Amino acid sequence: MSRIIKHLKEYLTDKRKRFYYNFALGQYLGLYRKTSDEKFLKKAFKASFARKLNLNNPQTFNEKLQWLKLYNRNPLYTTLVDKYLVRDYIKANLGEEYLIPLLGVWDKAEDIDFDTLPNEFVLKCNHNSGLGMYICKDKNKLSETDIANIRKDLNKGIQENYYLRYREWPYKNVPRKIIAEKYMTDESGYELKDYKFFCFNGEVKALYVACDRNKQNEETKFDFFDTEFNHLPFKNAHPNSTKAIKKPKSFEKMLEIATNLSKGFPHVRIDLYDINGKIYFGEFTFFHMSGLSPFEPEKWDYTFGQWLALPPKNK
Repeated sequence: MSRIIKHLKEYLTDKRKRFYYNFALGQYLGLYRKTSDEKFLKKAFKASFARKLNLNNPQTFNEKLQWLKLYNRNPLYTTLVDKYLVRDYIKANLGEEYLIPLLGVWDKAEDIDFDTLPNEFVLKCNHNSGLGMYICKDKNKLSETDIANIRKDLNKGIQENYYLRYREWPYKNVPRKIIAEKYMTDESGYELKDYKFFCFNGEVKALYVACDRNKQNEETKFDFFDTEFNHLPFKNAHPNSTKAIKKPKSFEKMLEIATNLSKGFPHVRIDLYDINGKIYFGEFTFFHMSGLSPFEPEKWDYTFGQWLALPPKNK
């Protein structure tokens, strides 16, 4: 109840929060489905930053990501954000040994034969993030009801038009699939740390490490570093960790991989895992946090923006 009162108070007294709540409700109700990408992104940007989106002369990183959504439409991006088809790209350009083992692929949840899956596995859709994902650490504990609910959630995920969330157009035409991958842990047995490299025309400028994801009563932590693995003094989307994060032994190799995979793109975030000293590919991300997450302090939004040189328009 206290949470509801808090949100109600924010809605009534904070103009910016009120705009954001209206925007979020509009998304949930599908009120923006017919809104053009440009108009939608202007609304989303204003809701997130309490100022107008400057598309004529964008300066910040977040502004430039909105510009790229509208005017940098390389068809290859659709393949690269596809969690299934990107595997062929990585196999050809990096090597199959960098791929987390694939256990199966299906068009719909009803086709999944759980009896053929190992005791631990990860199920997810290839075209979205989060909705429908299921991490299984002990299949023996799954009841028939559990499996029915997993299928139901996966079907919700497969039906999601992820492009409509924040108009990240590469997701619009991904042929939708459900995939199963091997469940991976590091030597501690905990969830993996994600190393996410911000690359600009084939040059890595910064990265962040994501940890404490999917932990009960724990908020995800983002810690940013430069290419020498010096901690950078800002926050974005999530708080910093209170624990020291060690530089992985494979760091230089990860830098090399991120550099090679990002060549030819004005900006892309290359996500990698270090699992017991072995590097695995995570994903290509062209719009970090959809370009709607403020930096604290704000000057870092401009710093990242200076690194991003916009290409000619290609709408």
